[in-house]
Amino acid sequence: MPMAADDIVTLIEEALPGAVVEMRDLAGDNDHWAAKVTAPQFTGLTRVKQHKLVYDALGGRMGGELHALQLTTQAPT
Repeated sequence: MPMAADDIVTLIEEALPGAVVEMRDLAGDNDHWAAKVTAPQFTGLTRVKQHKLVYDALGGRMGGELHALQLTTQAPT
């Protein structure tokens, strides 16, 4: 069963307080998502470390319950 956008947003926001998450359904199937995450925790981190924080927030759901996620991350400006 695909993972709902609201569930993805909740997991990220709980793990990264203050994060702003924008979701987009890439294929109209609730199974292929694009997420733009802006979070203060990303300040000073490489893009790889930023993405790792998001994947950690998803708790191992990538590749299973969450089939595909195109991820863009940034620190607030």
